[in-house]
This record gives sequence, structure tokens and C-alpha cells, in this order.
Amino acid sequence: MKRSELTKYLNEILKPQLFKDYGPNGLHIEGRENIKKIAFAVSATKKSIAKAVQENADTLIVHHGLFWKFHGVRTITGAFANRIKPLIQNDINLFGYHLPLDAHLEIGNAASLAALIGLTNLSPFGDHKGVPTGVSGEFAQPIKVNDLQEKIKNILDHDVMLSSHNSSKAISSLGIITGGANGDWVHCLENNIEAYLTGEMSEHDWHEAQESEVHMFAGGHHATEKFGVQSLMKKIQDELEIECFYIDSANPA
Repeated sequence: MKRSELTKYLNEILKPQLFKDYGPNGLHIEGRENIKKIAFAVSATKKSIAKAVQENADTLIVHHGLFWKFHGVRTITGAFANRIKPLIQNDINLFGYHLPLDAHLEIGNAASLAALIGLTNLSPFGDHKGVPTGVSGEFAQPIKVNDLQEKIKNILDHDVMLSSHNSSKAISSLGIITGGANGDWVHCLENNIEAYLTGEMSEHDWHEAQESEVHMFAGGHHATEKFGVQSLMKKIQDELEIECFYIDSANPA
């Protein structure tokens, strides 16, 4: 398919215009016009880009792109240049979708993880500048907090930190915002949700969530955000019938 057709397809699904994000969403680097093979990864790193080049991909689609407001104006020199140059030299398109891929209620990071955990009755959850970026849901049967911790650990293949005032308590509801949404556990208080899952946990959140009787799980930023790009990849394979592959990353953070 044409690059313009893929751009339109992705933007129609993920609706980046709805979000006030930390950087651009959509096409980050323009490569070849005709697309036959697409690579997917959580982040546009030197290693994921090298793998896309090695496998002769026309396009790389990621959750974490290259350009962020917290970096400010940035010259393409040093390590950053070494990361970007292979994309340009090999005429590879780079697409990045951050908050839109967190929030999507079908293929987003939170929704994909919720499905693996077994949540039902999913609803939008959280509030980033007026837009929810996660989901909340219910368990068909109440589950003990410590059992849920073990279940999440097995799904993520990653250690899961838990802050809980009573880890043997059975709970029926969970809110999820993946990645670095440390402080968003407070939305559980507003919505009568018993527990919260994200990627990272700050020192003060460990105390404050526990004292507020919200059970808080942190399973790793990267580990909780593997599933959105994989769900998007499957959707593209099914609907567009383009060759796709996923690039994993050994990232404990």
C-alpha cells in the first residue's frame, strides 16, 4: 500500500487529534512510498531500528517515537544521530503513536492488557488534559490481591511491585493506565475502583495509595506497553494483509 494510505488508516483508527501529547503522533520520518513489510516495536531505539533494517522493513511503527517535548530542541548529533541515520539511509518510514495507543478501547495498551488479565465491562479510565488514557473493568469473580499480583507477573513476564493495605483481600475492580502513569491511581478514588495497575511507582505513591486503601501494582513501563503495538500489528495483518513482524526488547524498566 501507499504511505499516504497507511497514514490515513492509522490516523482514522487512533485519532491523534484528540490528545494533547508529549510529542508528535503519526509519521515521524518519511521513507519510501510503497509499503510491503512493517516492523513493530515498543520504542524506536538503535536496536529496534537496526532490526528493522536487517529484516528489510519498509516501515517501523512504535509506541515511543523519537521526538519529545521534554527533550526540547535537539540536534541530530552523537548517539541520537546514530539512532536516526539508519532509518533515513535505508528509506524507512517511522510512525509513532503515544497516548492514542495507550487509550484505544480495542487495541490500546490498557485494553489489550485488560483482556489478558480477564477484565470485563471495560470503560475509559483516567484523565490526561480532558481525555482518558486507560481502561477500568470488573472481574467475573473476585480475586485476591496477591493472586492478582502473581497473575500479572506471569502475563508480563516481569516482577510486579505491589502497594497494598491488605494483600489477602479479594477485589472485583481494576483500573489500568500503562507506562509511567504513577500518580493516576487517584482516579480510583473518584470512581470507586479498588485497585490500579501501571508501569512505574514513585516512593510517595507507594505510601499514599496504601494509606488510601487502593491496591497499586507496577509491572514495568516497557512490560506493560508491549501489547498495544502487538494488537495494532494483528489488526493490520488481518485487515490490510501486509507482512508484519514484532521486535521485542530486553528492557527491565
